[in-house]
Amino acid sequence: MLAFDAPTPGLEYKNRWAAFGIAEGRDGRIALVEVRKPGRAPYFDLPGGAVDGGEDERMAIAREFGEETGLVVEVGAQIVEVSQPFLKSDGQPVRNFGGIYVVTVTGEQPELKVEDDHALVWLDPRDAVVALRHDAHAWAVAAWLRRG
Repeated sequence: MLAFDAPTPGLEYKNRWAAFGIAEGRDGRIALVEVRKPGRAPYFDLPGGAVDGGEDERMAIAREFGEETGLVVEVGAQIVEVSQPFLKSDGQPVRNFGGIYVVTVTGEQPELKVEDDHALVWLDPRDAVVALRHDAHAWAVAAWLRRG
């Protein structure tokens, strides 16, 4: 497992099993979510999130893609397993740990999208490396690019 960033001293981090995916569109751009929370600057993440009880990482990625983007995906190979501490938008210290996977978009079901503060955006992967909030996500995109 690759570890990114160091926890802020004095904060108690909650470990959270989470998984994310890299989906390439027909034009070579990849799917990101732009997250807009009131009173905060927008940021970009790979689609994905917490693994809920009874799920494995692949199931969580498929569910999260639907909830965040309305896309239906098939989850493929794992690119990397990572951990990264960060502060959630509500200020809660969390340490995500889990896999980042290659995914294939197989369809759209707009009714799956339930997260109104998440918007699907497609970026050139090189631009995504710079734009992504988490270093672990940026590293995974760079590794995915290098594998061709």
